[in-house]
Amino acid sequence: MSPKRDWSKGTPEPIHLLNKIKELDNGEPLVDIRVVAPSVRMFRPSVIPYVRQTVAEMCEKAAQALPKGMYLGLVEGWRPIERQQRIYDHIYACAVEAYPERNHTALRRTVCRWVAPTDQKAPPGHCTGAAVDVWLIDENNEVIDISSPYERFQAAATFSLGLSETALRNRMALYDAMMGVGFSNCRDEWWHYSYGDAGYSVRMHQDSCVYGLAKLPLELYEKLELEHIEAMKVRINPFLPPKKD
Repeated sequence: MSPKRDWSKGTPEPIHLLNKIKELDNGEPLVDIRVVAPSVRMFRPSVIPYVRQTVAEMCEKAAQALPKGMYLGLVEGWRPIERQQRIYDHIYACAVEAYPERNHTALRRTVCRWVAPTDQKAPPGHCTGAAVDVWLIDENNEVIDISSPYERFQAAATFSLGLSETALRNRMALYDAMMGVGFSNCRDEWWHYSYGDAGYSVRMHQDSCVYGLAKLPLELYEKLELEHIEAMKVRINPFLPPKKD
């Protein structure tokens, strides 16, 4: 069971508000975050290590602002639109399996709660190079507790209630580091931060954004895409309870 949450914190970002944001892409390039932000650790084999220049610089500052012994692990940065659609299709299939009684409209509402669709005016944040999914990890690249006594997906809301003292302290350490350098947080996902995309503008009550859909030459990430395709084949259904051994 998911914990209750503090609804007074954070800003909702429904699709219709994202689509109202005027896109004024400033042309800033995607850069290799491993070069610009050497303090950030790549935490998934398939992560494409590119984000917008300013985003990379902000990630480095956030990584350095974390308490001693904590490191910023990048789970996802820029995504090609094809990867975004692949993730959406996977989550949709998971929702169909978990909620067979729901119609398409209800299923789409469930899926869009977790994955931005690709068929809207506002492009998904990851596809602009503005968004990063980050975890806290320790010196040995082990995940630091940020959700106990709940599973990560159960306590996805940033301001979940009922977290252990340790998990809450760690979660707020990440939140403070990221927000302190200028990121905004998706209140539904403690790991998702962005700067300069439509999501950021909605959260910050702005009417325009500086980043739109971004692309990279396929040769820079083709191998990583193949790894991602293979990894998706063994992803569990997040809407179903974990299987017991």
